[in-house]
Amino acid sequence: MSTPVGRRGILFGGAAIGAGALVTACTGNTPAGTAATSPPAAPAPAGDNDKPGEKVVIGFSAPAADHGWIAAIAKNAESTAKQYSDVEFKPVEPTNDINAQISAVESLIAAKVNALVILPNDGQQLNQVARQAADAGIPVINLDRVFPDKLSYRTWIGGDNYGMGVAAGHHIGKTLKDKGVSNPVILEIQGIATLPLTQDRSKGFEDALKTYGFSVTAKQDAQFTVESGTKVASNLLQAHKKIDAIWNHDDDQGVGVLAAIKEAGRNEFFMVGGAGSANAMREIQAGSGVLQATVTYSPTMASSAIKLARLIAQGKGMSDLVENGVPQSITLASETVTKDNVDKYLPLGFES
Repeated sequence: MSTPVGRRGILFGGAAIGAGALVTACTGNTPAGTAATSPPAAPAPAGDNDKPGEKVVIGFSAPAADHGWIAAIAKNAESTAKQYSDVEFKPVEPTNDINAQISAVESLIAAKVNALVILPNDGQQLNQVARQAADAGIPVINLDRVFPDKLSYRTWIGGDNYGMGVAAGHHIGKTLKDKGVSNPVILEIQGIATLPLTQDRSKGFEDALKTYGFSVTAKQDAQFTVESGTKVASNLLQAHKKIDAIWNHDDDQGVGVLAAIKEAGRNEFFMVGGAGSANAMREIQAGSGVLQATVTYSPTMASSAIKLARLIAQGKGMSDLVENGVPQSITLASETVTKDNVDKYLPLGFES
């Protein structure tokens, strides 16, 4: 969902990070008063884990904020770090240049930070520098785009791309079944088709639709940009005179998709978005257009990554779990946001 290569929740509250928030399976900034680029105000710290402890320095590296979801990642990480008097937040310059990000991470290793939170531009290409950090005794919290070598990170936290597709597929499949539609025309607008995350989303969508006896009629990738979203949607609308449903993988590019739909004056179908942007949620809330739902991939995962980094650096576990240490892998659930529950999710949305 960004010039992104991978992506996107929940803010872990209460005493440290509640196990109830760590849902695996089945998924992204906001203006004041609706949803914000930083997480909603956290509840007052409670429990031993949230009490001030040993001072720790947490390094942070992420791609450039040229996409709404990535911008929210950085803001969520910073605002969460500020909630703790025992955390010094040490971010490096965000960049989309692989070599520049490697150099930036190396500077954090040289600074001997206590923990590193890294959202790599590309997990494969930054794997070696993450391993250097781990070998230097610095725990790495791998955010979203995974490093292939498990020795390169202490804990991975991220969204469920396959689950996004499953959630979108079930919403579309059930809606069409309930309407009694047979042989529906279902279109899919992907992000970047060559990326594993996109392929996972498409596979989840395909698998879920199969349970209803449906399949994708046509799909095209829109590169995670507003401009491409407009162009691709326009082409698909011209090619299909009748459409029953559309799944757009990414709410950022969805701004362009919705613009093309409005320009064409088409409204015979409904659409499901992806990632959970505040823009999309406000469209859903208004109920005046084709956008009926979005499936989440929330950038609040960055807030959770900072909390995890702090716990790991201080040698603590998660208060709602029996185990003494933080889990090695945490996959966040993909939630389906509709008009019925949008008020609950809007505070966690990000601005496209």
